[in-house]
Amino acid sequence: MPSLYGPTHRDLQRRFDTERLADRIEERLVRDFLSPEDRTLIERLDMFFLATVDGEGRPSCSYKGGDPGFVRVVDERTLLFPSWDGNGMFLSLGNVAASAQVGLLFVDFESQRRLRVQGAARLEEAGAAGSEHPGAQLLVRVAVSEVFPNCSRYIHRLKLVERSPFVPRGAAPPPVPAWKRSDWARDVLPASDPAREPGR
Repeated sequence: MPSLYGPTHRDLQRRFDTERLADRIEERLVRDFLSPEDRTLIERLDMFFLATVDGEGRPSCSYKGGDPGFVRVVDERTLLFPSWDGNGMFLSLGNVAASAQVGLLFVDFESQRRLRVQGAARLEEAGAAGSEHPGAQLLVRVAVSEVFPNCSRYIHRLKLVERSPFVPRGAAPPPVPAWKRSDWARDVLPASDPAREPGR
């Protein structure tokens, strides 16, 4: 597994005298596989943050939410999650198609734990696997390269109030978001968008 650290990381580690600590963390905590404990954490969470980079090196970070288990640990080196209808910009998935490099940050705000996963992603048609992810437009498969925990001391303790009603569940279509009925959006929606259907 190649080192996480390049020259700029090393410069800052030396400046703040953390090079020894950084090396120990990489030696002891960074892995190239998901443990059974990682699986348990990931599959019980209902959200994560996804960082991607486009073909010109410009970063993007997005929130991804669903019901617990919407991110599936296929095996110790593979994650799979759905991409549902969004705002149509496809910033994250376009970046995946351009560079494949992704970072996923899983945060459990109740137990104040977090886990970082880095790897290379590819887009897949929902197909038969989409039956496990109702409403998925595409699936994202991540080949894991690095996994490591992060210090939890700055995580705010939060409690879930309500899960989003817009997450696709079973055969019933989710409600139409209000913004799709706005004057600025409704005339440019895809032809197949449910917001175009009368009464939706």
